[in-house]
Amino acid sequence: MRAYNFSAGPAVLPEPVLRRAAEEMLDWHGSGMSVMEMSHRGKEFIGIHAKAEADLRSLLAIPPDYKVLFLQGGAIGENAIVPMNLLRGFDTAAYVNTGEWSKKSIKEARKYTSVAIAASAEDRNFTYVPPQASWNVPPGAAFVHVCTNETIGGVEYHWTPDVPGVPVVADMSSHLLSRAVDVSKYGVIYGGAQKNIGPAGLTIVIVRGDLLDRALPITPSAFHWKEQAEADSMLNTPPTYAIYVAGLVFEWLIGQGGIPAIESRNIAKAKLLYDYLDATSFYVNPVNRADRSRMNVPFKLRDESLDAAFLKGAEARGMVQLKGHRSVGGMRASIYNAMPVEGVQALVDYMREFERTHG
Repeated sequence: MRAYNFSAGPAVLPEPVLRRAAEEMLDWHGSGMSVMEMSHRGKEFIGIHAKAEADLRSLLAIPPDYKVLFLQGGAIGENAIVPMNLLRGFDTAAYVNTGEWSKKSIKEARKYTSVAIAASAEDRNFTYVPPQASWNVPPGAAFVHVCTNETIGGVEYHWTPDVPGVPVVADMSSHLLSRAVDVSKYGVIYGGAQKNIGPAGLTIVIVRGDLLDRALPITPSAFHWKEQAEADSMLNTPPTYAIYVAGLVFEWLIGQGGIPAIESRNIAKAKLLYDYLDATSFYVNPVNRADRSRMNVPFKLRDESLDAAFLKGAEARGMVQLKGHRSVGGMRASIYNAMPVEGVQALVDYMREFERTHG
């Protein structure tokens, strides 16, 4: 029996995707090879790659003037790669600080440029998204960077930033493909794959064409968006198996009804958990209600001495990876696309039971 895996990432994958990958492990479509063994320049993998990109474009309605890159390095790698690719001719970049991942982005960007903090949620311990009316973006900034879903703090943008004349760059690692997004409103969207897309090792970058020629001279070729775009993400050997599994996830999403259907399901799952949290004082979620993440739900027991017992009981019931991030403690339920509603219901039922026996 498979566990209900609430890990923040690497995270749960759809079971049909895992089964198909297992079936195709030794022989992909009669080729006599595993995808792991294929040349990235052979016709078999080029077909896998092309279909994955086409399906991703379809799911997100990516405009034709945007390039889709399948790269390596994760979102933390992109924290350096973003400024390297966008700073030529500029000496400032603006960042909105909404938590741990924003802070990592800011720290990395400061190695390359002056960083202006356009807004920060630190005054309320990163429990909300600063409204755009409070932002102060320097007019000459190369870009403004946002993390639209903070995996650790459980804070999510439920609106689209709009900064005239300044490209918006968004780290969407932990909610890309979970909801509708208007790609045309962003200059760059990027994210590690290991939440809603596929296994760790793949990074998705979606970049508007006119931003491809702004890289600093120091930018390594493997991380140079324009060079990678011209080489169809194959300037160096790409993470082939991760791209293949991501492609299977894209097919699965299309089969589920696409983004509208999965978003509706995600809204229902999040409501189920938040409604219970709001109805009890035994547990607490600190995030401003309007800014709560649908994907990552942190919560604490009022009596933190019960944490170990809670986690032990959950694991005994087949619910794993509920321990909160070490920087904030408590618990965290990551309820990505592949988490079934039955898993969330099982968690809520257990939380009720634990409250009855320990409250």
